[in-house]
Amino acid sequence: MQQYDVVVMGGGISGTMAAIAASKTGAKTLIIESHGFLGGTLTANGVGPMMTFHAGDKQVIQGFTGELIERLKRLGKSPGHIFDTVGFTYSVTPFDAEAMKHELELMVTEAGGEILYHTMLAGVTTENGRITGIRVCNKSGLSDIHASVFIDATGDGDLSALAGVEYTKGRESDGATQPMTLKMKMYNVDIPKVKEYIHSHPEDFPLYNGDTSIIEKAPRLSVGGFDSLFRKAKERGEISIPRENILFFETNNPGEVILNTTRILGYDATDAHSLSQAEMEGRKQCRELELFVRKYIPGFENAVVESTGPNIGVRGSRQIKGIYTLTAEDILEQRLFEDTIAHSGYPIDIHSPDGEGTKHQKLEWGGVYSIPYSCMITGSVNNLIIIGRCISATFEAQAAMRTTPTTGAIGHGGGVAAALAALEGKNVQDIDIKKVQTILKEQGAYLEV
Repeated sequence: MQQYDVVVMGGGISGTMAAIAASKTGAKTLIIESHGFLGGTLTANGVGPMMTFHAGDKQVIQGFTGELIERLKRLGKSPGHIFDTVGFTYSVTPFDAEAMKHELELMVTEAGGEILYHTMLAGVTTENGRITGIRVCNKSGLSDIHASVFIDATGDGDLSALAGVEYTKGRESDGATQPMTLKMKMYNVDIPKVKEYIHSHPEDFPLYNGDTSIIEKAPRLSVGGFDSLFRKAKERGEISIPRENILFFETNNPGEVILNTTRILGYDATDAHSLSQAEMEGRKQCRELELFVRKYIPGFENAVVESTGPNIGVRGSRQIKGIYTLTAEDILEQRLFEDTIAHSGYPIDIHSPDGEGTKHQKLEWGGVYSIPYSCMITGSVNNLIIIGRCISATFEAQAAMRTTPTTGAIGHGGGVAAALAALEGKNVQDIDIKKVQTILKEQGAYLEV
């Protein structure tokens, strides 16, 4: 039998930050991940850049998530937080995904945490309102792992669901979720040639309102547009993607871009068969996209596909029903909670579950909203903390707090809380939130309460 103070199920950015935080707070911590590396959407799904660490000019996400970027900057593996040349949010943070994998491992192990790769959750046992253990499956077969406190960092709320926690899924009106996206990474893109086209065809980039000078304000290019080229290709039957434009971001490596353009509708990320079908649809759309950009977008003529995915990106699935549920009103009104453990400035950003279109609701410039701890715990399981995109939130609120810097900050808070509950022998509902907040500040997190 393996016994820990804290077990984190899921090694995405939120889970990794939780493992670092729990270890730094003094808990014997294990993080379990189904892949052979950490980073989740950023390294297993090709997501990038990270956006956004800022609210206006203020960096409101710091702590261990901010430290990761500083480490990558020192290695020359990220330019840091740069101006968003799409014009959507305050900053974007490109990075080298391979370097991120290594740095995340170093951060966990340097903090004293243990990592278990190639391992999936196979079962959960509960008794008297507590998780008594989890069963996992890996190359060694089936085994049981025990902990004082468990953290659900699976993204889809798998651990919570198996523990019998109540949850919702998707849009409240009909259960529809935001579409999935299979990212495609290409290299050997002639960025100066792409920029030349943008400057000479401002009408094809309506986000810029005729002023394309914005694309020169950062050392890496982020752009959404090519509207007429995309529309005409759809009319010719060359593109079947139910989206209105092309969106791509240059990584830390000049000439390497991530295309965030596929839109995969109507699949369920919590159903293995549906998820498999979604992966295949994503690859079909990526092939269409590859042919399109190489044929029609100047600068992509000699571009080469480096990777798709490797796994499909999921924006939303289960939302755990916690003690409190974060709402769009909380975000737009910038409500400050007594049990705040993280802040963010990223707006409500809904990719339509019905097809084309993306709905945005932005705060005033520089507006900051808060994430309360009560969204991360339930009334039914006394040693479970939920972090990442599957915390208790409405469909609209989740569309704001789901991005990686925010979920990293949430994970940091959840890791400290889990360590305190484990070390003090308390239920997660009964810990001293002021003590959590004090430790978060000592660990460099931005926290205004």
